[in-house]
Order: sequence, then C-alpha cells, then structure tokens
Amino acid sequence: MQQIINEFEKMKQLIAESEADVKKFTEGGNKAAGTRVRKNMQEIKNLGGEIRKLISEAKNEGTYKLGGK
Repeated sequence: MQQIINEFEKMKQLIAESEADVKKFTEGGNKAAGTRVRKNMQEIKNLGGEIRKLISEAKNEGTYKLGGK
C-alpha cells in the first residue's frame, strides 16, 4: 500500500513542478519549458499506469486496506 501512496506523491510533485513551465510556455513562448512539460507529462502517464497496476494487484489480493484487512 505504501508503494501506491509513494507513486501518487511522485505524480503530485511532477504536476506541481510542471505548473511554472506550463505558464512559461503558454504565456512566454518558452520552447524549453514546453519540452520540460512534455517530459513530465510522459512520466506522469507512466506513473499513472504503474499506480493502476498496483491498485489492481492490491484489489485482487484483497490487500487494499492499510494493514491488509
């Protein structure tokens, strides 16, 4: 369960880190910022897939509550 929480926290951090670059790209036309956003979005997509997999595994094993109850 902790791994799901850790992966979700990584995703939230990437989204927060991307916010300034999104503004730089959309408001200032900074191409490097756009590249950083695309890179972060790919990592977020990968994390999303990993989280989905972990949740499915936990659900199928019946360990989706903290403490495995």
